[in-house]
Amino acid sequence: MRTCLVDTGPFVSYLDRKDPAHTDVAEFLDNFNGQLSTTGAVIGEVMYFISELPDGPVSFAELLIASGTHIVSLAGPSEVLTAAELMYQYRDTPMDFADATLVLLADKTGTTEILTLDRRGFSTYRTAKGKAFSLAIAYG
Repeated sequence: MRTCLVDTGPFVSYLDRKDPAHTDVAEFLDNFNGQLSTTGAVIGEVMYFISELPDGPVSFAELLIASGTHIVSLAGPSEVLTAAELMYQYRDTPMDFADATLVLLADKTGTTEILTLDRRGFSTYRTAKGKAFSLAIAYG
């Protein structure tokens, strides 16, 4: 089964019809056949960014349920340390915690396809095994 990791930006864009990437992201997500997967850190970022949208948090939760998005925590002490080390390694890009957890998830699952609006970051980041990410949509 095809699996695609999802970063913060596409979730926010999907829910905000005024976002410039909304149409492309909605088309991708509405037509995607497979498993969407993300991390708890991404969920936290999305909730922050959509908190001002009318029904934003509820709409997001409904989207997660309807799409069957798999959410992985990756917040154990050793995972937080590994994420922090990645953030230091990519400090010039830069990398935030949510991005670092997606890199960890890619390592854990072997999945490198990602739906992101952060072309610069995910074109630079590599998994621990040196694999590059395959961007589902190239923005940013």
